[in-house]
Amino acid sequence: MEVFMKYFGKAVVRSRFLILIIAALLLVPSVIGYLNTRINYDVLTYLPKDIETMKGQDILLDEFGQGAISMMVVEGMDFKDVSKLKAEIGEVPHVHDVVWYDSFASLNMPVEMLPQDVRDAFIRGDATLMAITYDTGTSADETMEAITTIRKIAGKNCFLAGISGIVTDTRDLANAEEPIYVLLAVLLAVVVLGLAMDTFLAPLFFLLSIGMCIIYNLGSNVFFGEISYITKALAAVLQLGVTMDYSIFLWHSFQENIKRYPDDHKTAMAEAINQTLQSVIGSSITTIAGFIALCFMSFTLGLDIGAVMAKGVLFGVIGCVTILPSMILTAEKLIEKTRHKPLLPKFKKLPDFVQKHYKAILAVYIIAWIPAIWGYMHYDVYYQLDQTLPPDLPSVSANAELSGKFDMGATHMLLVDADTDSTETEKMCNEMKKVDGVKTVLGIDSLVGSGLPHEMLPDKILDALESDNYKLILITSEYATATDEVNAQVEELNTILKKYDPTGMLIGEAPCTADLIRITNHDFNVVNWVSIGLVFLIIFFVFRSISLPFLLIFAIEFAIFVNMAIPGYTGTALAFITPIVIGTIQLGSTVDYAILMTSRYQTERAGGKSREEAVRIAHTTSIQSVIVSAFSFFAATFGVGIYSNISMISSLCVMMARGALISMCTVLLVLPAILMAFDPLIIRTSLGFMPDRKGIFAGRKEHKNRTSQPHGA
Repeated sequence: MEVFMKYFGKAVVRSRFLILIIAALLLVPSVIGYLNTRINYDVLTYLPKDIETMKGQDILLDEFGQGAISMMVVEGMDFKDVSKLKAEIGEVPHVHDVVWYDSFASLNMPVEMLPQDVRDAFIRGDATLMAITYDTGTSADETMEAITTIRKIAGKNCFLAGISGIVTDTRDLANAEEPIYVLLAVLLAVVVLGLAMDTFLAPLFFLLSIGMCIIYNLGSNVFFGEISYITKALAAVLQLGVTMDYSIFLWHSFQENIKRYPDDHKTAMAEAINQTLQSVIGSSITTIAGFIALCFMSFTLGLDIGAVMAKGVLFGVIGCVTILPSMILTAEKLIEKTRHKPLLPKFKKLPDFVQKHYKAILAVYIIAWIPAIWGYMHYDVYYQLDQTLPPDLPSVSANAELSGKFDMGATHMLLVDADTDSTETEKMCNEMKKVDGVKTVLGIDSLVGSGLPHEMLPDKILDALESDNYKLILITSEYATATDEVNAQVEELNTILKKYDPTGMLIGEAPCTADLIRITNHDFNVVNWVSIGLVFLIIFFVFRSISLPFLLIFAIEFAIFVNMAIPGYTGTALAFITPIVIGTIQLGSTVDYAILMTSRYQTERAGGKSREEAVRIAHTTSIQSVIVSAFSFFAATFGVGIYSNISMISSLCVMMARGALISMCTVLLVLPAILMAFDPLIIRTSLGFMPDRKGIFAGRKEHKNRTSQPHGA
């Protein structure tokens, strides 16, 4: 490995022009790959494929040709015009069927003659309701295009509700906002680097190099087939924030080596590349470990985010030691012309303050765990997908209209074995009608009764509600998806269903969301412990210490708990994915800061320095790096968090930005106090922290000689 390191830097310097040419050429396939990567806007599709609700969705599509379903509220329109609108919607590509009042009876038939269930389901005052089914899945591109076409046909007094409408609006909003995310991240990063760096031009090359690596990462996602819109929105800003450290480290190392080789900047860069590679490998492993922990989620959105971001960090490392040094050497003269004095203060008094008051800081740290734990235990989480979007979007306002006009929230679907006796099916439907919050239960047996022939119904209705293997029953609920009430309702309906048909399935948005709640609660614990376990092992092997993994992880987890506690006190509800992702990302980034300071403390302690000297030197030399790193991450995420109208993305970015600052304060204030207080334990339970005997005696002899000299000598 050492031989490789020795020649790698020289090889990069020699091949810098070839590297830049190859890097530029690789952008072409990367852009093509990026443009051909499908984006998934439906997070429910990331549920495990083997659970009943997901199997049922596939059966619905295979047996009935129905994938997605939408409800359209039509207000103030004559029934004949509604019938024309229904026929027009039926002609839209990928619309499977449109069910309305005239699907059951002629418009000439008085409304009063319709079955009560049908009347209640489709007519309410001057409003009427259509059920539109599609022959493609909820989040299929064809379904979203059909939604867009229907909206154009329908006009202002028609409101298209349902999960597919939400997915369509999410797509449109995300596509409109994503370029702004990148622009904000870049602008704020330039501000931070302008304050921290001693040149105006070098940061632009940092961003150019990182930008190329981001394009490589996004382009290589084509091999996954598709990624989620959350991953796509966050990948660029997260990769920018996470990998900016590597560029800064290379620059600082280059400047230090220029002092060693003032007349040979190529050798200085080769040395800087080797030093950066050694440091960045350790740092990137901890960051990648955090993202890999997400891959252990049953809810595979974690795998989606984790795999893309781990790959992004790897591209960032490669770009930092190949593309960036090639750019810097090529444009070195231009960079030198933009030199300026760094504007970021040195914070020279902070180490002395912490050393003087380390006991008080430690006491505050211990006491602060109490409110941190309380807030952490009391934040709220929401799972409603429409709650992640602005209320004025068509799908959100349509859902509100559906709830207001028809007291309807979720729509469930039952798949019942076709061989189930009609009498039993009718009894089951009647029992389900008595469940709290159930408005209507519509199926063949509930419409005509078990004693009448099914042939009484139109063929179109028969085809829609019965196949060779299954009967389809629609249930409308007055409860909204993801509420405690609808979850209890789903559980009770499932109990009744299994009593009559053990192989029956309850599917739809609400049952899927109930599974989402159950699975992500389990995933949160799994990811938490996996990420902590991975970081524990990394710290253990890096420092060969028994005590440091516990001390550092407690400090890091404190920062995470404080970040997660704030919503508990402010009453801010978080999107369900936020706590899972934040814990791993903040853990991965904070441990870098902690390892940076602790490594220097280890070096100084092993060199014979006293506890106070070792901690002071480690603290002083780490301040600038930790502050610049934290503010770079803050810059990359804060602007997106404030700007984004998709609350799932906004809350993630705000939490990450705030977490970077909390972690920075924890590492700069609490960690030195921990090292001071637990120094005796650390040096006795770790390898490489104590000097050899010769070093100790040499230090004592030097100290004795100094004290024996007269003042002024």
